[in-house]
Amino acid sequence: MASPPASQALWLSWLWATRPFSLSASVAPVLVGTALAAGVSGAIDPVLFALALTGSVAIQIGTNLTDEYTDHRRHGSAGKFLAPHKVIQRGLLSERAVLRGMVAAFGYGIAAGLAIVWATGWPVLAVGVASVAVAYLYAGGPKPLGALGLGEPLVFLFMGPVMVTASYYVQVQEVTPAALWVSLPVGFIVTAILHANNLRDIEEDRAVGKRSIAAAIGLTPGRWVYAGLIAAAFAVIAALGATGTPSPWALLGLLPLPWAYAAARALFRADDRTAMNRMLVRSAKLHGWTGLTLAAGLAAPALF
Repeated sequence: MASPPASQALWLSWLWATRPFSLSASVAPVLVGTALAAGVSGAIDPVLFALALTGSVAIQIGTNLTDEYTDHRRHGSAGKFLAPHKVIQRGLLSERAVLRGMVAAFGYGIAAGLAIVWATGWPVLAVGVASVAVAYLYAGGPKPLGALGLGEPLVFLFMGPVMVTASYYVQVQEVTPAALWVSLPVGFIVTAILHANNLRDIEEDRAVGKRSIAAAIGLTPGRWVYAGLIAAAFAVIAALGATGTPSPWALLGLLPLPWAYAAARALFRADDRTAMNRMLVRSAKLHGWTGLTLAAGLAAPALF
């Protein structure tokens, strides 16, 4: 079988480096926050939405590349799970290329954020500065926050409430309790993605002194934490729809519930790192579909 052309191989290498399976984590919060704004106000600014969405994705790509770069420089390839996105370890991209990609991704994310600030005011600047700082310090710096046991709370906070409410604010220039409530399912499931990753890497993380909930409590209790995060997400969606906060249409967010149940069951049966890696991808897909269906429900009042 012939090898792909060099240009195609390079493009595929960069695609893997961005960890495309994980990008629902930056897309879903923007969709949910913007959809809530549409349902409340009846309209959105499409340019601001595009800037928020692409800027959010760029920041996450920058974080992923930072993780790839710093993790490889610190620990090399010994004992690592050879996941497709390990582009340096697999010899697909050099450390210098990944570093340049990281700078470019963060650069675009910052530029998009500044354009939003120019249109909406300084509160978005404060959120943007904090988000970029945490995104870098999560995987970079002398003591990465993700290795200090802060990964799960930071991911929940910044990729749940912060991103959803900021996306809502970009459209309507205010923050309401409803925006905070709808952000919780997004935060719970994105934390489940990280937790699935950490369950896969328990032994690897313990060997290098990296802290996480999974490494601290072990595999079996960690599986129950995953199930609890998923259950909490759909319990909040059910409560939002039942109380009409902000609309009964929020119940559309329950459509992925059968897949959520199946994912939790599958995690209890996963017994090796390859199976655990499939759970990581499965969790990301669940997050994307839940964000999309919940966003559809939140935007529905503007359509009907």
